[in-house]
Amino acid sequence: MLHFKVVSLVRYLNLIGLATGTTTTNQIVSPNTGVEAIAVVAIVIVVLVVTVVAVLVVVLLVLVALVVVVIVVVVALVVVVVVVVVVVVVVIVAAAAVVVTVVVVVVVVVVVVVVVVVVVVVVV
Repeated sequence: MLHFKVVSLVRYLNLIGLATGTTTTNQIVSPNTGVEAIAVVAIVIVVLVVTVVAVLVVVLLVLVALVVVVIVVVVALVVVVVVVVVVVVVVIVAAAAVVVTVVVVVVVVVVVVVVVVVVVVVVV
């Protein structure tokens, strides 16, 4: 029964091939040998293999795209962390500079006051 259906399908395809002028299985093999059935099964297997390979390629491309997205996100996060660290260091250095400036000004003022007091005491 299956052989009859497959042969019928091949013969139908042969009619289409004859109508369109394409080379068909029936022109290559003799009928009723079962070769048509083998040819159809082979074609189905080839189509299935090509489909599976195409799906695997698409899945692989999606995985590669996901990896690229993850890499881009990680790089962006690293850049953000580096920028934050640089800003914090700059703020700390600026604060330290302000503190050093204040300390220097206070020391200079104290030295000047001490010198003035000493001079006043010595002169008077």
